[in-house]
Amino acid sequence: MPIVNAMTIDVEDWFQVSAMAPYIARKDWDACDCRVEANVERLLGLLQRHDTRATFFTLGWVAERYPHLVRRIVEQGHELASHGYGHQRASELTPVQLREDLIRAKGLLEDLGGVPVRGYRAPSFSIGHGNLWAFDVLRETGHTYSSSIYPIRHDHYGMPDAPRFAHRRDNGLLEVPVTTVRVGSRNLPSSGGGWFRLFPYALTQWMIRRVNREDAQPAIFYFHPWEIDHGQPRVPGIDRKTRFRHYVNIARTERRLDALLRDFRWGRMDDIFLGQSARLRRD
Repeated sequence: MPIVNAMTIDVEDWFQVSAMAPYIARKDWDACDCRVEANVERLLGLLQRHDTRATFFTLGWVAERYPHLVRRIVEQGHELASHGYGHQRASELTPVQLREDLIRAKGLLEDLGGVPVRGYRAPSFSIGHGNLWAFDVLRETGHTYSSSIYPIRHDHYGMPDAPRFAHRRDNGLLEVPVTTVRVGSRNLPSSGGGWFRLFPYALTQWMIRRVNREDAQPAIFYFHPWEIDHGQPRVPGIDRKTRFRHYVNIARTERRLDALLRDFRWGRMDDIFLGQSARLRRD
């Protein structure tokens, strides 16, 4: 039987991406062209066509403005999880600020969705060596698992020496890092986002198959609703690196997602990982 991999979606809009922060002030978000509603609806349709359930790590900011979208996610059988409230990096918050952000987002999502919220993904995978205390705050605020570490080296995030697969922290919280492939002494990104748009589809396909076959582990794939939206506004004056990372191959993403959903088995994070949590080692 093929391994079931985890399909995850970070529900945020194009103007909330961390790389856009120097160009679009948080106070201006409400004046921006919000496109997350239509993009999530397209994704719900795509998942339905493939009879696939996924985990939606949803911003409280989005849930507050589109409560019916939260209910649609739950009604269609997907897992509702937290991406925090306002897409602030966990590494830029104090423990008190992170606790407030987590409680606010979790409360909103649970009230709107009518289901418990057990999972959390830090914006920009912003838990690392400098703020491992965040796992204690997550546990204290009632979260069961996190998917907040990316075991690679990157200029914006990453913890390359972290365990590559699901493991328990000392406080009992389950951490499920997004997927990497080990080549020599390095971990290579193989779990979606901008890498999925940049790499040829065949390379992503090979990486996921390798993790399934050689590591005998489920892959964790992630992307954002804005990554299927070729018609989103182009932000003027952004630097070349940000422009390339944000817009590269956006017109191809939905077609590639369709192939990915066809070529592998996918499910929700909680269904895949929480049932086996007793067997996972402590880190």
